[in-house]
Amino acid sequence: MQRVALVTGASSGIGAAAARRLKDAGFVVYAAARRVDRMSSLKETGIEVLSLDVTDEASVSAAVKTIAERSGRLDVLVNNAGYGSYGAIECTPLDEARNQFEVNLFGLARLTQLLLPLMREQGSGTIINVSSMGGKLVSPLGGWYHASKYAVEALSDALRMETAPFGIRVVIVEPGSIRTQWGTIAADHVRSSARSTPYEGMADQVAMNLAASSEPTARTASDPDVVGRAIARIAQTRRPRTRYRVGLGATPMVFLRWLLPDRAFDSLVRRAFGVHRMTTPPRPGSAQDTPTREDHP
Repeated sequence: MQRVALVTGASSGIGAAAARRLKDAGFVVYAAARRVDRMSSLKETGIEVLSLDVTDEASVSAAVKTIAERSGRLDVLVNNAGYGSYGAIECTPLDEARNQFEVNLFGLARLTQLLLPLMREQGSGTIINVSSMGGKLVSPLGGWYHASKYAVEALSDALRMETAPFGIRVVIVEPGSIRTQWGTIAADHVRSSARSTPYEGMADQVAMNLAASSEPTARTASDPDVVGRAIARIAQTRRPRTRYRVGLGATPMVFLRWLLPDRAFDSLVRRAFGVHRMTTPPRPGSAQDTPTREDHP
């Protein structure tokens, strides 16, 4: 019987690469995203495309029903849909923080809830949750994004133990820096969120680093196909590992986070993002505001 896979967030980047690789491996592939028009190149290869907004209950239910009716089974679920909401914790509206969790965590969880009965009935399946090295360490102005990925890690660990008795495997993929539109989108968001706030200078530095990873010639980032190939290998492995770190920076950065004390790692990351010398204007009447001999020789 031909194996069936569903990939979310498949309109570009890692999701599109994973869909193609799974198709090449012989899977019947359903590629899902909010914008079906952006998946025309996938459709031309014989991949089934679905409209799916992971934050919309009706959309999620309709996608699950389509797969159940057309294929009657699901062997691999790749939860890849997500985005990075960057901004200072102090300045980010809680509605935006909640939306970050709705997409990156609760959307993933709801789709998984609805598809688990299909996997449990067939007595097998592999759930691949695309987290990030950002689920193991953090960067400045990425608090809400990293919190959502830390949550994906914890949810996946619990899910792995709960579904093992039913023959269902849960695997976490932790990409490093990948050349996708993700970095550009996150950079634009962090700039707009920090405008006219005390974090504006910091945001410019962080945005430059985020945007650089999206450049086609970026040497500090891997092609999304690196992750796509890894996902296809996991899908075909009888006993996969629980975690796979893929792409530039993922393994060394996670190792350094484990090795270094908190403040040493904080200093390393702040220097890497160029935010280690941020200053704020002195308050009127403070010691800094008082003229010194050096000010008036």
